[in-house]
Amino acid sequence: MARIEGVTRGGSLMARIAFFLTKRKIGRVVKPVRIYALHSKMLRGYALMELAQEGARRVPADLKMLAQVRVATRIGCPF
Repeated sequence: MARIEGVTRGGSLMARIAFFLTKRKIGRVVKPVRIYALHSKMLRGYALMELAQEGARRVPADLKMLAQVRVATRIGCPF
């Protein structure tokens, strides 16, 4: 469990947009997005990193997904 709870509702406009997009893509708002929503510049950087990773075309999408799942299981990620 994280030591910081993060934003649950409301927040900045950027946080609300990030919550909407995360719910649409994953089905729920994950803890890292809630924690990054506490600081708008950190949330913006996190969003840009995610967009850059999705836009990378050198590696096939299915291989990227497999790598994400493998890393998540190795570090014990709950989501």
